[in-house]
Amino acid sequence: MAGKLASQEKLPSKRSLARNLGISTITVENAYDQLISEGLVYSQEKRGYYVNDWQDLPNIHPRPEVDHHICLPQEEHFTFNFSEQQSPSDLFPFSIMNRMMHDTILNCQADLLKPPLGGGVAALREAIASHLASFRGMAIDPKQIIVGAGTEYLYGLLIQLLGRDKIYCIENPGYKKLRQIYIKQGVDCRLAGIDDQGLMVEELNKNQAQIAHLNPTHHFPTGITMPVSRRYQLLAWANQAEGRYIIEDDYDSEFRFHGKPLPTLQSIDASAKVIYLNTFSKSLAPTIRISYMVLPAQLANQFYRDLSFYSCTVSTFEQYSLAQFIREGYFEKHINRMRRLYSKKREKVRRLIRDQFSPDQCQIIEGETGLHLLLKFQTALSDQKVKDRLLKKGIGIKSVSDYDMSPLVRSRQLFLLNDAAVDLSMLKQALEIVKRELFSSVKLS
Repeated sequence: MAGKLASQEKLPSKRSLARNLGISTITVENAYDQLISEGLVYSQEKRGYYVNDWQDLPNIHPRPEVDHHICLPQEEHFTFNFSEQQSPSDLFPFSIMNRMMHDTILNCQADLLKPPLGGGVAALREAIASHLASFRGMAIDPKQIIVGAGTEYLYGLLIQLLGRDKIYCIENPGYKKLRQIYIKQGVDCRLAGIDDQGLMVEELNKNQAQIAHLNPTHHFPTGITMPVSRRYQLLAWANQAEGRYIIEDDYDSEFRFHGKPLPTLQSIDASAKVIYLNTFSKSLAPTIRISYMVLPAQLANQFYRDLSFYSCTVSTFEQYSLAQFIREGYFEKHINRMRRLYSKKREKVRRLIRDQFSPDQCQIIEGETGLHLLLKFQTALSDQKVKDRLLKKGIGIKSVSDYDMSPLVRSRQLFLLNDAAVDLSMLKQALEIVKRELFSSVKLS
């Protein structure tokens, strides 16, 4: 490439070059073969090796104006974060999960080396089906379950399964990332308003929706639990036209602190119109990227016919380990333990808030399910001004209006507190700062 050898120039024979360099002919032969594979040299039988006409190839120089600096999203750092998502590490069953993984390596060696099936390994799907039957009253065939690495991946599969030509409706306020995923996938995604019972059927009709994506058990971010009457209205809507489906996202449903859980839409659906979604990211840890969906039989058949060429995105090692964790009852024990701990922690959080604020300053709003509370601050400040003022003091906080995707966002003075993840040792000081910044007479101007 330096131009020291001319095109068509003959190269030394293998024996000659090996002798001159003091190396074996095999080494020279391997070097010549590499040059041939790169197109720099060619050989002629019984004549030898020659330099190729590489000078005529265009030179490719890097464009000087290209910026090679890659900018990663900046992580937010707060002294105290009301919307903290990371679970305390001392609550994760590391020792038990370690044993499950060890058993998997010992007992599933042949299965671990098999190519992953599109829907997930049978052992995990059977374990999930058994869990859903006992915990959510869902009678399903394990073959209806499709396992994937996170719900975002499953959303992509659903779009391919249901079609990009459909009109999808999501709740507003709601999960902004869901809307971003649908839009990036080329889907017509529209916003459906909610009332104090959740998604309104008239909003679906107004938007001419064919697919409704909702969180009936624990709406995010308001925490609303949809009553059974509204659930039957939605099922009736889905049954009124061909091609209509409901995507039921049941995240956080394991953490219900009052009474028995309401039946899932899937469990009361007599017309096979509900697609059920859930994840282990909330119940175990955000870094465990194992989610699943339960498809109606006709969609499951369509998946295996049209999309089973996709390999499962969760490693078989993780699937077998989690299957044993569920099958041996450790998942249920973990959920029960977390529910007790979070319930006690929530009571401590409520007490700290009530000790700090008077009822005319802050109202606590909590749903029947889920791992966050809403704080209603009685202030004339806009939501953005509240956040800006607290940010200057190192406090991060999210408002319900942050999840409002309509063109004109109104302030609601409703703010999220993830009481399951907050550090109790710092919460009292953080609440004192909030009170001082929002309710001090000097600060109200």
